[in-house]
Amino acid sequence: MSLNTGALESYHKSPMRISNMFRRILPHIELIAALLSGLIILVTWLLAESISQPLWVILHVLAFIIGGYAKAKEGIQDTITNKELNVEMLMIFAAIGSAIIGYWTEGAILIFIFALSGALETYTMNKSNKEISSLMDLQPEEALLIENGQERIVPVSELQINDMIQVRAGERIPADGTIVHGTTAIDESAITGESIPINKHEQNDVLAGTVALDGTIQVKITKPANETMFQKIIELVQSAQEEKSPSQLFIERFEGTYVKVVLIVVTIMMFLPYLIFGWTLSESIYRAMILLVVASPCALVASIMPATLSAISNSARKGVLFKGGLHIENLGHVNAIAFDKTGTLTNGKLTVTDAFYDDQVNQDEILATVGAIEKQSTHPLAQALTNFSSTQMNTIPVTVDDMKTIGGNGVRAKVNNQTWRIGKPDFVGKEEANVFYNGILETLASQGKTVVFAKKGDRIVAVFGLKDTIRKDTKQAIKLLRENGVHTIMLTGDNEITAKAIAEEAGIDDYIANCLPEEKVGHIRELKNNFKNVAMVGDGINDAPALATANLGVAMGEGTDVALETADMVLMKNNLDKITNAINLSKRMNRIVKQNIYFSLSVIVILILSNFFQVIDLPLGVIGHEGSTILVILNGLRLLK
Repeated sequence: MSLNTGALESYHKSPMRISNMFRRILPHIELIAALLSGLIILVTWLLAESISQPLWVILHVLAFIIGGYAKAKEGIQDTITNKELNVEMLMIFAAIGSAIIGYWTEGAILIFIFALSGALETYTMNKSNKEISSLMDLQPEEALLIENGQERIVPVSELQINDMIQVRAGERIPADGTIVHGTTAIDESAITGESIPINKHEQNDVLAGTVALDGTIQVKITKPANETMFQKIIELVQSAQEEKSPSQLFIERFEGTYVKVVLIVVTIMMFLPYLIFGWTLSESIYRAMILLVVASPCALVASIMPATLSAISNSARKGVLFKGGLHIENLGHVNAIAFDKTGTLTNGKLTVTDAFYDDQVNQDEILATVGAIEKQSTHPLAQALTNFSSTQMNTIPVTVDDMKTIGGNGVRAKVNNQTWRIGKPDFVGKEEANVFYNGILETLASQGKTVVFAKKGDRIVAVFGLKDTIRKDTKQAIKLLRENGVHTIMLTGDNEITAKAIAEEAGIDDYIANCLPEEKVGHIRELKNNFKNVAMVGDGINDAPALATANLGVAMGEGTDVALETADMVLMKNNLDKITNAINLSKRMNRIVKQNIYFSLSVIVILILSNFFQVIDLPLGVIGHEGSTILVILNGLRLLK
């Protein structure tokens, strides 16, 4: 009985094993076919003296079919669909023509090397698609749902908004959501490319595909699985691979015309040398077949796509997403970059950088009172002052009465029956403000800082300088851009003094102050007139029109799916250094593409001239032509690293 059961299990498992084996082999089927074709050619050559002529021909036909089936099918289908001849058809004609005039081995070698180069192109595509597969593998298929106090495992696809799930240490978060209980360190490298964990606690957002490294958290779902940031990244990488660069589109348009010209010239060469130069008819036809091989633009066609796909995969792995080959090609030609200030060059958050106090008033009392008053306001200045006071003083209980916000000026409140005013110089008394602390107002203002005074009764007791501090990576990023010959401009709504101070601190070449959001588009157009190719860097939310107007829109992504929709290039981690890295990658890609194009054209010209002067024969023509194709593909693959 147990024997029968084992046999039955083995019977059921066999088809599964075969299916799994076939699934593993399928991506490499072109390479296997090419190598098998080459093996048949080698065996036929070794046994040429000992086998019959019919068998010798049959083996070559077999090598033709096995090696050439995939490319022949692709060429015929594309020709029918596009009503345009292509390089695959040229290779078919060349191989068949070689066989017709008796050069079976040369024709088979042509098919073999052409199939090998095709397998290499497929490898490039598979390598690029592997980035998507790797991303998809990071998406959990199941989640631990908490419902009515009970836990149950459900497919991620069934999760709904407001569902509660539990994520344990070491598990990937299955959908975007907000932590409602617990704390953890999150590995966001799958999204941002950065390996340093981020500490998260209650009310913090978490993203699908990221890993909770420690602790157990409960997460409230905010988006269904098919709308998560992670899913949008996958879709973006897929669309980027499908969108072709201008260079690739030009080569593809050029290909059809070029193939027709080659066929016409080959037809002429079959007879013209025989009639004019005294060649034999067989020599003319033979040279025409060599021309058909060496003049084919296979290497030219393969000059761009492998390089572009490799560059897109490389950048995606490092947290920089492009929406297509067009944009990664354009980035290398950018002459100027305009930066939105807030949240791009700066942290987007006001911080107290300076504080000066009246020596005759207790400093802790001032800070406690300012903190208590400003705590009741939601204004960014108030939040900065509240945060500052909470970290700089000993706790003193303060009761605030009768607080009132005076629009555009500051706040007024009563504390211990004394009136306090916190706000602009005019609000507390311009003359007093100008002379307080030896006229520090002028110094702070000249540094581009927002100045806030605190007045107790009729006496100014403190002055604070606040500033949106620049990001820690801004100076280095701007320096690297300038070293790369990129002109940098800052767009900001700040006044002239503040804008100048921040631009000087960051090392920006130019700045445009008092710039309203709706005016950014006009400034970008003006910059395009002056610099031709201009990129705009913003947060992808408020800057959408300006990003669309620039030759290349770059969004600081960090957790916002809006950025994925509005920009041509997205920095998944708000790190400006990545822009310089991406520019260098783009320039490197453009250099490699140029190398490939010049090399492939040079090889074609040399081989055509060598053929005309009867220097090369068909085998050398095949090796020279297909070898150049393989070399340009390998050159493009260098961009994967």
